[in-house]
Amino acid sequence: MSPAIGLAVDRVDARPKVSGTARYTGEVTVPGLVHAVLVGARVANGRITRIDASAAESAGGLIAVLTHHDLPRIVGQPQLLPSLAGLPAPGQSFFPMQADVVHYAGQPVAVVVASTIEAAEHAASLIEVDYAQSPANTVLDQVRDQAYVPEKIFGGMLPGRMSRGDVDGALGQAQLRLDETYAFAANHQNPLEPSVTTAIWDDVDRVTVYDSTQGPTATQLTVAHLLGLPPTQVKVISEFVGGSFGAKAMIWPHVTLAALAARQLGRPVRLTLSREQMFHSCGHREEQEHRVSLGARPDGRLTALRHQKVSVTSQFDDWAETSLQSPAVLYDIPNYEGIYRVAKANTITPTFMRAPGEATGVFSLESAMDELSVRIGVDPLELRMRNIADHDPTTGHPWSSHGLRDCLQRGAELFGWQHRDARPGTRREGNWLIGSGLALAAYPQVAPPNPQRARARLYSDGSAQIEAGVSEFGTGVLTAMTQVAADGLGLPVDRVRFVGGSSDLPNITAAVGSAGTGAVSAAVHLAATSLRDQLIRQAIADTRSPLHGADPGSVTVTDGRMMLRDRPDTADGYADLLGRSLIPDVETLGVWTPPPPDPGYGMHTFGAQFAEVAVDAELRLIRVRRMVGVFAPGRVLNRRTAHSQLMGGMLWGLSQALLEATHMDPALGRWANPSFNDYLVPVNADAPDVVVDTIEVSDTVVNPLGVKGVGEIGVVGVAAAIANAIHHATGRRVRRLPIMLEELL
Repeated sequence: MSPAIGLAVDRVDARPKVSGTARYTGEVTVPGLVHAVLVGARVANGRITRIDASAAESAGGLIAVLTHHDLPRIVGQPQLLPSLAGLPAPGQSFFPMQADVVHYAGQPVAVVVASTIEAAEHAASLIEVDYAQSPANTVLDQVRDQAYVPEKIFGGMLPGRMSRGDVDGALGQAQLRLDETYAFAANHQNPLEPSVTTAIWDDVDRVTVYDSTQGPTATQLTVAHLLGLPPTQVKVISEFVGGSFGAKAMIWPHVTLAALAARQLGRPVRLTLSREQMFHSCGHREEQEHRVSLGARPDGRLTALRHQKVSVTSQFDDWAETSLQSPAVLYDIPNYEGIYRVAKANTITPTFMRAPGEATGVFSLESAMDELSVRIGVDPLELRMRNIADHDPTTGHPWSSHGLRDCLQRGAELFGWQHRDARPGTRREGNWLIGSGLALAAYPQVAPPNPQRARARLYSDGSAQIEAGVSEFGTGVLTAMTQVAADGLGLPVDRVRFVGGSSDLPNITAAVGSAGTGAVSAAVHLAATSLRDQLIRQAIADTRSPLHGADPGSVTVTDGRMMLRDRPDTADGYADLLGRSLIPDVETLGVWTPPPPDPGYGMHTFGAQFAEVAVDAELRLIRVRRMVGVFAPGRVLNRRTAHSQLMGGMLWGLSQALLEATHMDPALGRWANPSFNDYLVPVNADAPDVVVDTIEVSDTVVNPLGVKGVGEIGVVGVAAAIANAIHHATGRRVRRLPIMLEELL
């Protein structure tokens, strides 16, 4: 086998990105292009009574102001579905500008089109909108008493209540009980590139959409559904995307609004969201609270867990990020109950944000585990070792692969956990109190329900091209898939080119839920190996080939040369074979059918997080000094890009723990800090030393290469490790994120 998989290959998109030749959606050159911006509602609940565009009409460069009075109506109604399903994936089941109703602040009420983006923004600022305003509820405290347990959450994919065993009985009989509540501020994804869409109609029934999206196929199917067109009449191009973190996973109304405006005006339209509009146009991580009730024996063996979550959702969707799924499988707990409660408020439907649910759910459980370890006087690492689930406790199935104990032991070794004094506040360096903490990490492996496809093509010069409809939004997928293809074909990496970014290419699920790499690599691997086997068979059938009549199983391929094992004298090159046959190229389609929803195995990625913090004894300033993360993500395709993803996730976990919060102004029903000036994220000075390590575990269930995702597992558990370290440093337990120094005073 070629050694391409696993190498730290330089990113194939590095040069175009650093040289500026990579074209993002907002940079695509289109003849006759005009620019659109949205006008958002300034109230959170009510009806539009008047829209006055007269001042805007006197501004230079204005082309049109579209409102609910003249915007064409959508044909298909949106239905909330996870985009990884490979189906239409609207971000919410409400589509704006179809009537005069306003459900949330920032909801689009007008589309302003002008000759330049500056003219459009100026004209939009002159639009006057009057409302018949109604009282609005926007924060959890306003709607807590209206919360209910939905039958289904997450677009109808998961139950609102889960249980096993007898939780009430086990908690009542538990010799040790812990019952605590953990709270989380709302968060926003804030990718560097705001969302932007360019729509171009070839005629009234065929549209090309350039969109900043995680899933070209999902966008194609969504726009086609809403416009009432066959998917073949909608083409979506999305080659380079400037980050997402979940904001571009689902398909939000601005994408279809751009297409509607372009068809109405008969001109190409580019609609760009401002940074402030990103805060109320693409979903967010909802404000939420978790109540964790643990029952245990005196030795720390867990007997019961009740994990309850209450969160804010929109007026029209039962959305709750899946906070309870991964905590339910970390430990071998015979009696379990998980309950989601949602309360409707005047907000856009919340959505995916990196580690959607796992980041909050694991924080709650791992904080509670640390509190339990302090109460019973057992080392936090030992307490976890005693309770780790060596099989899936929800089904009793074995894990497809595990490695959690190895991650914990390796992390402790790298971190130097054995030197830790368990007593809080005992270690001091000058005016700094030093503490250390740990937490486990888990992230589900979810297979898409539909077949995944990729095309492999070999040219007569011996080079190859692999195609699949996946966008590159910073994860390194182009590089990793080039390596997978090179490995399958037996070619050097520099002889393979991977092409993605268009819905015209073979369909691939949207890269969400850390499922993208597994799905794409499976299809690419099958396409490459199928083409390799086809060429081997062709060589064996060719009387002019040194391999004529050989057993196919005895042929290997290295650097594009087919030969019998250890017999270089029998070599026949790909290029030679095609050249003799006067064939310019040959291709094949690889199709991967994912495992069924219940394959008889539990499928998760696991890891362990360690953190050391310093807290100023007087000022209570918090500094994270170092972090160690060890993960078991199956087979690693590219060590450099995988470690980059994991490190980025760990730094995001630091951000979740100490910085990130979007604050709602309940009086206005609007976000109070919708900018990078006021929404805090880490900068270089905040970044500590980070050590990332991986333990490769064999997994023959998740996909052909045994690849698990690394995009989100790096976030999970970091905030808990930091919070636990802060308790170890100060003796103060903080149960609200982000952790503010005021809570330590």
